[in-house]
Amino acid sequence: MESVYVGIEIGGTKIQVVTGDDRARIVDRHRFTADKAQGGEGIREQISEALREVQADNAVRAIGVGFGGPINRETGRTCCSHQIKGWDDFPLRDWLSDQAGGLPVHIDNDANTAALGEARDGAGQGESPVFYVTLGSGIGGGLVIDGELYHGASPTETEIGHVRLGPAGETLESRCSGWAVDRRLREYVQANPSSPLTKPLAKRKGGEARHWLQAIEEGDEGARAMLSNVCRELAFGLSHVVHLMNPTVIILGGGLSNLGEPLRGGVESALGQAIMEVLRPGPSVHLAKLAEDAVPVGALHLALTSGLSLRQSTHA
Repeated sequence: MESVYVGIEIGGTKIQVVTGDDRARIVDRHRFTADKAQGGEGIREQISEALREVQADNAVRAIGVGFGGPINRETGRTCCSHQIKGWDDFPLRDWLSDQAGGLPVHIDNDANTAALGEARDGAGQGESPVFYVTLGSGIGGGLVIDGELYHGASPTETEIGHVRLGPAGETLESRCSGWAVDRRLREYVQANPSSPLTKPLAKRKGGEARHWLQAIEEGDEGARAMLSNVCRELAFGLSHVVHLMNPTVIILGGGLSNLGEPLRGGVESALGQAIMEVLRPGPSVHLAKLAEDAVPVGALHLALTSGLSLRQSTHA
């Protein structure tokens, strides 16, 4: 049987169980849609079945997990999920280890896990420090220094999405996450029914940002101004990261990063204006290279860490 590591992504919209080699390269994949109606229990059934299939054909050495919510690294218990019910104070590490016959399991939140993947094998490879921000249904972040994750005091750290944008209490997440941008685009269409966005947004609710660039290309100046505003707000939130930690690279990941160069270039330009003069031009801003593989690849690196720890303790 082939010796492999397992990386697991537990998100609010998708679940991935991948197998990888000793260089964290994905060799096989199980991918599922997260069913909110089935909650955490349904997701655990999907993961358990995938693990059985993997272990039927492979010798699994260790498991790494990127979980979509805060976790307690010391106990391996999830605090909660903000998208899926059934994860409050769940003993995920022990449960996974039991499902896999006692294998070592290493768990972190999904933003940290993606940051590790991008820093070691993606857009931040060879750089340090690397700051990764995921712009999805929420906003999370992770800091990697010399190839290793930075961890603050339990239970969490680098919560860039909760940075306040002003005294009114609005956060980066409430303004610039995927759902926040979708809401802003719907509000814009209601106030501007002649916008090219009106027709595509009327067909379905959700994922409105995917039509944003097309509207701009069709001459919608209001949509263009909104993109500039979002870039400025993202840059303002990230300016705090620069002033506190001054990473060499900032990586934009998550669904909103699919806007590509207009988002990347807009954030990088605005960031240069938002930071103190002595730090200019500031970090280079990159788009995530691993796309939807960022969390699974990072999880494989976590699994490799667990496997190494186990070997070292065995030979001590």
